[in-house]
Amino acid sequence: MPATKLNLASKPFSNRALPWVITMMVIFVSLISLVFIVRATREANAQANAVQKDINNLGRQEQALREQAETVKNSLTSEQLQTLDAAHALVDRKHFSWSRLFADMESALPGAVRVKSIAVRRVVTRGDETLAELDLTVVAKTPTVVTDMIADMDRAGIFHAELRAQNLQRGRGESGTEYELAVIYRPRSGAATEPTALAANAEEVNGTK
Repeated sequence: MPATKLNLASKPFSNRALPWVITMMVIFVSLISLVFIVRATREANAQANAVQKDINNLGRQEQALREQAETVKNSLTSEQLQTLDAAHALVDRKHFSWSRLFADMESALPGAVRVKSIAVRRVVTRGDETLAELDLTVVAKTPTVVTDMIADMDRAGIFHAELRAQNLQRGRGESGTEYELAVIYRPRSGAATEPTALAANAEEVNGTK
């Protein structure tokens, strides 16, 4: 039986259907991907429009509330406004803890500094944070001690103190210098501890002894 010879050079093998099949598969996959991309884009745009609509509604509600508050405020007399401000001040002061102030102050003051008076000028509540403006008078023998104390207060972040005046102690048997400080107090969250030596040494608290 004679052997069959196949001349690939003169009659190369070719499958013309295969490239078309691959091309159609690529086109099909591309169309499916395009459909998913278009659908995802539409959903994202719909969500963005819904969020923007909610933001616009909230903005209109806020503006309406502001206008109502302004109308109510304009309808009040000066005496009623003073009463309202006093009520707000009382509410703010309820959030202020003297025991926490004494505990924080005692941890911030060095042993060479003695507290002579503490007075609260203003208490402001901003959300969950309570800020207090204090008038603090301390006694120290050297200004360096007070300067270092102010720097340590700023680093701790609870107190921010600024020196306003200093006066030499003139009483009998008294030594050192009085330093008057303007202090911003930001109490940290957490339970307050009872004051110890600082409460005993304070000669005046908020105008009373």
